[in-house]
Amino acid sequence: MDTVSSATHRRTPPLWVALITRLHFYVGLFVGPFLLVAALSGIAYALTPQLEEWLYHDALTTRSEGESQPLSRQIEAARHAAGIASQPAAVRPAPEPGTTTRVMFTGEQLGPSEHRAIFIDPVTLEIRGDMPVYGTSGILPLRTFIDQFHRSLLLGDVGRLYSELAASWLWIAALGGGFLWWRQRRVRRQTAGPQRLRQRHATLGSIALIGLLFFSATGLTWSQWAGGNIAQLRHAWGWGTPNVSTQLAADSVQTGPARESDPHAAHHASAGHADMAMSQLSSLSLGDFDQALRAARAAGIDATQIEIVPPSSPLQAWKIREIGREWPTQVDQVALDPQTFAVTDRADFATFPLAAKLTRWGIDLHMGILFGLPNQLVLIGFAASLATLVCWGYAMWWRRRSAASGEAQTLISIYRRMGRRSQFGAVLIAAALGYALPVMGASLALFVMLDWLRWRAGARRALTRTA
Repeated sequence: MDTVSSATHRRTPPLWVALITRLHFYVGLFVGPFLLVAALSGIAYALTPQLEEWLYHDALTTRSEGESQPLSRQIEAARHAAGIASQPAAVRPAPEPGTTTRVMFTGEQLGPSEHRAIFIDPVTLEIRGDMPVYGTSGILPLRTFIDQFHRSLLLGDVGRLYSELAASWLWIAALGGGFLWWRQRRVRRQTAGPQRLRQRHATLGSIALIGLLFFSATGLTWSQWAGGNIAQLRHAWGWGTPNVSTQLAADSVQTGPARESDPHAAHHASAGHADMAMSQLSSLSLGDFDQALRAARAAGIDATQIEIVPPSSPLQAWKIREIGREWPTQVDQVALDPQTFAVTDRADFATFPLAAKLTRWGIDLHMGILFGLPNQLVLIGFAASLATLVCWGYAMWWRRRSAASGEAQTLISIYRRMGRRSQFGAVLIAAALGYALPVMGASLALFVMLDWLRWRAGARRALTRTA
């Protein structure tokens, strides 16, 4: 009798293990569809570099040979083709022979973070393309569409809740599944039916664990609510990504080394200097783009892929930044005085804090551009693993649902059997995570409410049977 009781006790998992198991089930059941959409759209996004090279080949490349025309003439041709008299918002010179220069303009008809890009043959000044581009990376329409779907289901800020929900719960599901696999790793492998599928699910999840945690962490940095908390935390710990200041103060025109950027410099400028700056801005010529490019090259901006941003308002400097996200990363920046073209501020990737470098590399890894094709293939593998895990999870749930007998456990029933300290610890952890990850907190409250309703219904049925 004692032997049977001892064996039964060993087979009964601790309450906190049962709690993790039940929560893992709820995440798979309710968040699984969002994880599946994120995984499949992520696979599509990882394939876009090659698709864009094929789809937009005419706009991105040219067969002309010879010396490139000055930037001023290329910009003039782009302005004439676009019918725009204003200065471009940014210019990306052709990175190598056989490629085109990208001249970007703003417009009221464009959406947030969008520009109208004119693609110019730098040798013949032929217009090779005219299309909108999106974001600081300047992605083209195909990748923009997939990116917006992956991030917000094309629903704007409201749709971003879907991706934040998926990213908020992914790391919980991955760690919970890995823990459950570790506890059950000694179970005999000679099993069949649902148990065999369960073992495959657990094994694949443990193999993909690191990648799933990476997806969750980097995805949260882009999220609306949790991303804001992460940004505040990085700022408080001094982990922010350095950026050049283009704001010029009254005494900022100098030819010496870079200065400390003053975010309130504009408030110290005199009215006379503001008038002079306005005059300088209005007299900005297309030839200044060539001069800014030469000054940036002399200042050490040596990457083939760069972007030139002219002053957009009085008391602002030129901003020239490297945009090479591949390995080795080239994202140095300089700010240039609009009158003397002297360096007023700079930010070199080599001097970035380690946290800022890891953030840069993490984002580029998530986008599949840091190591090119190998990076894309690894991302596709992890995303496909996530999609498979979700499908296997639903298959296991359906089989167990069809063959289930008796009452299943609920979070409430497990929680009620826990000790006071364990209950307090569970509530404290849930409150902390809900505060840091608001979308997770709101969805967890919904899980608990549904679980409570199910527990109440089960309690009523048990009371009826007893009566």
